[in-house]
Amino acid sequence: MRWDDIDKQVCSVARALSVVGERWTMLILRDAFLGTRRFDQFQGNLGITRHRLSERLVKLVDHGVLVKVPYQDRPVRYEYRLTRKGLGLYPVLMSLARWGDEWMDKDQGAPLEYVHQTCGKKTRPVLACSECGEPLKPEAVTPQLGPALVGLAEQLSEQGEEFPEIPPLLRRSM
Repeated sequence: MRWDDIDKQVCSVARALSVVGERWTMLILRDAFLGTRRFDQFQGNLGITRHRLSERLVKLVDHGVLVKVPYQDRPVRYEYRLTRKGLGLYPVLMSLARWGDEWMDKDQGAPLEYVHQTCGKKTRPVLACSECGEPLKPEAVTPQLGPALVGLAEQLSEQGEEFPEIPPLLRRSM
């Protein structure tokens, strides 16, 4: 499978990575959540080339993660703001930051701490069950086919093919 075809796979992770999986993209989004809006600010903060930044911003706008809003008329200049779709990536960034704090801190501690404005306490992201609130751990969660893959599995079964594991079925979903 080619990287350019990753979005054709019936897999939410693959489809998400087709938008945010390229180098620099998550750092652009991190800065957007930290209040960066303008091209020159992104470029200066990240040290990314103008060409690469432009490519990433166009892709994020095309996919509805960011929206361009004019802030100056002559010449026309734009700032980039997170959309509702972009704001939906907040838990991803927070989880990635927590992983980095836990596993990549070089014994120096977290570079940023997060304070929940409602209660005023420092917080860290916790992935929890939407039904019972218990923290989710890989050994306590069982993936099963969802509506997008059930039809494909049934079709392949009718053709005599069986897929006892999910990854090969995902590969066939393209």
